[in-house]
Amino acid sequence: MAATLPRRPLTAVAAALVTLLGLLTPTTALAQDPGPSAPVAPAAPATALAASWTPPLSTRGRYVVDADGDRFKLRSGNWHGASGTWNGSGDPADPANHHAGEDSGRTPLGLDRAPIADILSGFAELGVNSVRLPFSNEMIHDSVPVTDAAVAANPQLRGRTPLQVYDAVVAALTGAGFAVVLNNHTNTTRWCCGVDGNERWNASQSTATWEDDWLTMVRRYRDNKRVVGADLYNEVRRSVWDDPNWGLGDDHDWFAASQHLGDRILQEANPDLLVIVEGINWTGLPVDGLPHDRPTLEPVQHLSHTLVRSGKLVYSAHFYGYTGPRHSGATGIGETHDPRYSDLGRDELFAELRRQAFYVSSDTGRHYTAPLWISEFGVGGREETNERARAWFASFTDFLIQNDTDFAYWPLVGLHENRRGNGWALLHWDSAGHRMGLYDGDDWRADAWSRLVGSPGRTGYVAPVGRWSMLAPDHGDFVQSLRMRARPDWDSGARKAACPDGQRLIGLAHTGNRGLCTDTGAGDLWASSGAYQVVTDERYVPSGGDWASGYTKFQCPGGSFLVGYAVRGAAVSSALCATAGTALGGAGRTVWFDRGDNRPSSGAGGDFAYGSYKGQCTDGEYAAGIAWTGRFGSSRTPDALYCRSLP
Repeated sequence: MAATLPRRPLTAVAAALVTLLGLLTPTTALAQDPGPSAPVAPAAPATALAASWTPPLSTRGRYVVDADGDRFKLRSGNWHGASGTWNGSGDPADPANHHAGEDSGRTPLGLDRAPIADILSGFAELGVNSVRLPFSNEMIHDSVPVTDAAVAANPQLRGRTPLQVYDAVVAALTGAGFAVVLNNHTNTTRWCCGVDGNERWNASQSTATWEDDWLTMVRRYRDNKRVVGADLYNEVRRSVWDDPNWGLGDDHDWFAASQHLGDRILQEANPDLLVIVEGINWTGLPVDGLPHDRPTLEPVQHLSHTLVRSGKLVYSAHFYGYTGPRHSGATGIGETHDPRYSDLGRDELFAELRRQAFYVSSDTGRHYTAPLWISEFGVGGREETNERARAWFASFTDFLIQNDTDFAYWPLVGLHENRRGNGWALLHWDSAGHRMGLYDGDDWRADAWSRLVGSPGRTGYVAPVGRWSMLAPDHGDFVQSLRMRARPDWDSGARKAACPDGQRLIGLAHTGNRGLCTDTGAGDLWASSGAYQVVTDERYVPSGGDWASGYTKFQCPGGSFLVGYAVRGAAVSSALCATAGTALGGAGRTVWFDRGDNRPSSGAGGDFAYGSYKGQCTDGEYAAGIAWTGRFGSSRTPDALYCRSLP
C-alpha cells in the first residue's frame, strides 16, 4: 500500500518526476545478525486450525495443497509494520510522520496496544488461516532494540531488536496454527510504495545483498515448517528514471531476478517453500499522452517461471479500487484520465481482472498455469462513504469467490481513537487496548468479508496433474535440472537449457531458443542413476533410419530421451539425452516446424515461444532428436523434432 508521501530532497527535474509518480499505489548501519531470539510461547494453544493442514505446501495445477495433497486455500491477511511506517521525512519519533499517524515502532503493528495472543485471537475470528508478514532488508540488520513503548502490551519483547521481535511474532503465529508467508516489502524501513528508494529489489542495495538477505531469512526459519512461503518483493515499479521489465536480461529485469533468487532459495536454503512472484506494478510516467501501464501478470503468458523444483511457484497481484489498469491511483498532479478499477462496470472490471492476472489460474494445462494469490486488496471501512469504492469491493470479493482465488487482505491491524483512524484495517486497537472489530455491527464490509472467507470453493484431496514448463535460455543458461546443475558443464561456452528433473523435453522453437517440458503421459522417465549423454553429431542415427533427409540430426541413443539442449547465438549446438529407467517405444515420426507451427490441436502446454514457429510432440510421445540445416542462409536453428511413442 502507498500514500502521498513527503520525499527526500532531489534535483528540480527529479523532484517533478517524483511528484508525478508519488501515488503509484496505497499502502541503518549494518550490524552482525543478532541470531534467533529465545523461543516465545505460542500466543494460543494449537487448535483445530493447526490440525487442519499438514506442512509443507506445494502446488498442483492452479491449487496450493498441503503435504497430504489436500487443498490449502490461502485465506490470508497482511500484518504490516515490521517493514516500517515512517513516511520518510520529519522526526521518526513523531507519529504524525508515519502513515495514517500509526507508528509501528519497527514491529508488526499493535504490539504496543494488545498482547500477541489477543491479536491472533482476532485473526482466528476473522477466519484467516495464513498471514503475509512484511519485512525490510534494513530490518534484518537493525541492531538497535525496539523501544519499550513499541511493545508496551508485550513486555516479554522488551530489549529485542526488530528482527528478534519478528522472530517472536513468527513463532506465535505458527504455534497457533497459522501459515506464515515472509514478504520482502521494502529495502529500507519506511512506508511503501511511491518513489522512495524501494521501487525495485535493487533500488537501494545490490541484487547480491537482496539475495543474501533472503537466504538468511529462509535459513532462519527453515525448521519451522509452518513458515510456508517467500514473497520475493512487493510492488516492483518505476523509479524516477527507469522502468522495471520482464525478460530483457538487464539490471532491471524482474523476471530474471525473481527466477534466479527462487532457484537459489529452493536449491540452497529450503526446498519446501512456496516461491511467490508478484507481477510488475507500474511502468512509465502517469501523464496523459505519455506511455504508462500497470502490467501486473500480463507478461507471464509469454514468459513464465520454471523453478528447479516443480510445484513451488505461486503468482501474486495487488488490486485496489482507486488504482486502475493504467491509473496510478494519484489525485491532482500525477492523475490521468484513465479509469480506475472502481470506475469500471462489473463486467468490464471482471474482464480486466482476467486479462491482467486471473488467467494464470483459470487457464489450465499451460506453461504458466499456477495458483494466483491476490496478496493485497482492501478498502476503507466505517468512514468510507464513496459508493463506487463500496461497489468495487463488493464486486471484487464476488470475483474472488467465483474464481475460488487465494487472497490476503490489507491490512489486518490498525489503530484508532474513539472509533476513528485508519479505517482500512479489519481489527483496530485504541491506546487503552480496547478492540474495534469488523463484526461489531457498524462495519459495512462485514457481509462481503463473511461471504469471502466462508465461500466453500474446492476442498479436500487434489489429484496430481501434468506439469508444463517453459525453457528460456534467452540471455544465459536455463538449466532447471538439479541433476545437471551438479554435473560438469556439458557444453562449455554455449547457453544451455534443461528440463526440471522428472520432466522431458517435448517442444522446441524454430527461432528464439525457447523450449517446452512436461511430465504429462509418462511421469519421470529418467533412470535413478542419472545417466545422460551429450550428442553433438549423427552417430546415433541408425542406418536406414534417416528421419530428416538432408538435415543434420542430433539423435539420442536407444533407450534415452531429450531433456535439454544448448545453443550458440541462434544455432543449436548439442542435445542432452537422459537414459530412461524403463524401456521406451520405438516407433517415431518427424515433426517439422521450419515454416509454421506444428503443435497438437489441443494446445496443451500453451504457446511457449510467442511470435516464433514451434514444434511439439504429443502427450503420448517423447522427443528423441533435433534436426537442423547448415545450408547457406540458415542460422542452424531447430527445424524438426523426432517424436517417438511412449511405451
